[in-house]
Amino acid sequence: MLIFSIVSITLALLFYTVAVWSEKFAGELKKWHLGLFWIGLCFDTLGTIMMEKMSKGIKLNLHGITGALAILLMLFHAVWATIVLLRKNKESIMNFHKFSLFVWFIWLIPYLTGMMLNIVK
Repeated sequence: MLIFSIVSITLALLFYTVAVWSEKFAGELKKWHLGLFWIGLCFDTLGTIMMEKMSKGIKLNLHGITGALAILLMLFHAVWATIVLLRKNKESIMNFHKFSLFVWFIWLIPYLTGMMLNIVK
């Protein structure tokens, strides 16, 4: 299960990173970015659930708290991106990348702390 959870979290990193940075470079939010946001969220959630089962619960430390916050932010981010695209407000579509970058940076904290905590073991 450890291998599957690591692969899942790494796929989340891949999909989310491609979506966020390609959105930034494109200068606007597009439908395919939205699809990758949702895919990244799904892989992150799957990997997190598997890791939580292996560790027998969520730990109240930097990794656990930022991990929970990151998933909630990713969910909010994907929902908000969906709303932005449905409303078709050009200004919101052009500026959405600022929020995307913020969420991505927050998401990196639990990704990196999880990696560092397990390298130490």
